[in-house]
Amino acid sequence: MPEGTDVVTAPWRTEYDVISTLRALGHEVRPLGVHDDLGDIRRMSAEWKPHIAFNLLEAFDEVTIFDQNVVSHLELLKLSYTGCNPRGLLLARDKSLAKKLLSYHRIQVPEFEVFRSGRPVRRPRRLEFPLIVKSLTQEASIGISQASVVDTDEKLRERVAFIHESIGTAAIAEQYIEGRELYVGVLGNQVLQAFPVWELFFTNMPPDARRIATDRVKWSVKYQRKYGIESGGRDGTPRRDGRSHPAHLQADVPRARTERVRTDRLTAR
Repeated sequence: MPEGTDVVTAPWRTEYDVISTLRALGHEVRPLGVHDDLGDIRRMSAEWKPHIAFNLLEAFDEVTIFDQNVVSHLELLKLSYTGCNPRGLLLARDKSLAKKLLSYHRIQVPEFEVFRSGRPVRRPRRLEFPLIVKSLTQEASIGISQASVVDTDEKLRERVAFIHESIGTAAIAEQYIEGRELYVGVLGNQVLQAFPVWELFFTNMPPDARRIATDRVKWSVKYQRKYGIESGGRDGTPRRDGRSHPAHLQADVPRARTERVRTDRLTAR
């Protein structure tokens, strides 16, 4: 790594963390950048015969939804890999499809409507303001800002047009529900392990700003430092600076606990 490089602000910091951690644990690691050639994966698999591929792919040939096809290729090569399987990626990529599946299992989700490019933006009566407008298939808060929350039909049309033109995908408008940003990591195959809940804290945000994980909240270190945006365990796990989060931010959410769940016994309640 070049001297003076700030890993925290580097676009490849995730890759650096994974590689450096695996090497520190004594594993041999070979990074492989894949753009638009599946042959690179096949050749590496045949020549080096890795035990496992750490899949950090975000797009193939600059198409985000093609990541599921690359994972399918790993399965055809019978190469073990980390992360979600192709079917899971397919379901998760389409926010409307994921919400329909959850709804079928009686899990409550916000009301929503999909607006595809080239079609009129007509809000159904069941969809009440305020709404938050997102890309239907993009992740990582791409295209999400404070302006994503709209409260009039005119602003809804403007934001949907923004998604169509700048992101190039269909847009989804969901009922906006004021709340907190909570995250739960899940690891496993037939037996799943749910990890303690992690929270995103907005310490110094302006009073009139929405507490939502926008693109800048997630990826701009300068923005994070300016507004005191930190993450940590909502059961009292210290922040990066070693301090605990304010007690009033922890008191109204039950303490996290780790659970193991058999996937063949999952039920919706």
